[in-house]
Amino acid sequence: MPSKRIRVAIVGLGFGAEFIPIYQAHPDAEMYAVCRRNRRELDSCGDRFGIKTRYTDFNELLRDPNVDAVHINSPIPDHAPQSLAALKAGKHVACTVPMGTSVEVCRQLVDAQRRSGKVYTMMETVVYSREYLFAKELYDRGVLGRIQFLRGSHQQDMDGWPDYWPGLPPMWYATHCVSPCLAILSQPGKPALAEFVSCYGSGRIREELIKRYNSPFAVETATFKVKDSDVAAEVTRSLFDVARQYRESFDVTGSRASFEWQQVEGEDPVIHFKGLPEGQIPRRVKVPDYAGRLPDPIRKFTGAIHDATHLSFVQGGGHGGSHPHLAHNFLCACLDRQPAFPDAPTSANWTMVGICAHQSALKGGDKVLLPQF
Repeated sequence: MPSKRIRVAIVGLGFGAEFIPIYQAHPDAEMYAVCRRNRRELDSCGDRFGIKTRYTDFNELLRDPNVDAVHINSPIPDHAPQSLAALKAGKHVACTVPMGTSVEVCRQLVDAQRRSGKVYTMMETVVYSREYLFAKELYDRGVLGRIQFLRGSHQQDMDGWPDYWPGLPPMWYATHCVSPCLAILSQPGKPALAEFVSCYGSGRIREELIKRYNSPFAVETATFKVKDSDVAAEVTRSLFDVARQYRESFDVTGSRASFEWQQVEGEDPVIHFKGLPEGQIPRRVKVPDYAGRLPDPIRKFTGAIHDATHLSFVQGGGHGGSHPHLAHNFLCACLDRQPAFPDAPTSANWTMVGICAHQSALKGGDKVLLPQF
């Protein structure tokens, strides 16, 4: 008998629409329904992709017994309430980052996932990007040696973005720089988790931006300790009033070799090799393509193109070619073929690093212990 196909509903059709053709092509998925508040935009998207089942009301979607899983791409304030409602309705949940904006809602989501027995995963793009997968492979193969230190950076100019963004504390949206620092140390069945964090705010954003969240900092930089490990990591975030090109990046400092993602968008990463003459220590590397880890029908969504110069495939898709990897991991977890990564407790930990870091910054850098669920 053919295996069960997971009937997926996508909620939020801006960024979320990029996943529709991936689910349509995946052999284990049925791209069943779409949901958006605006009826005109909902129908435009449904017509474009040939999806008949459409909802403007999220709660009505949850009452549909044909929906097995919801993939949530709504605004940040909706992530936790919609995820909780979906789990309570007996649906598998994939939700874009972050999980939520308070420790309490993270706790509620972990509890709800355990009670429901359904899958919850946070769709963190960075830990399925080509650069992360390359660094993880280097570490697992022993090329980097012992990891001595990790650093993440996510800087973005959010001026002009609508609704909830103006004045948002930088660390409330920190998973893109936190997650690779913890994921790289994780092993199957044993995720690496942050234990405590200390954070300093620096600079000051415009007064009209401060009012919304009572958060004055232009930049927040946190150091966190990895639980049951001798490794610490540093992460930096900025959203407003900072002159910097967009960057998602992380560096791995190892005993044998060190990996550095990028300073300027479009650069190849650098590996520093210990024991070579000074001028030969750093070298730029072409990151290989990881489309081969995916079912053949969705490999094209990594943006893979053949590069005759390097005799390899090089990804060119959005978010480092991560989207098909995210969808595939979610579907495999729903079908009980492998655990979700990150699962609910891990997603909560990655999210709470930023939440607790902002608490620390407001207290002048005091150490804040992360709740362990």
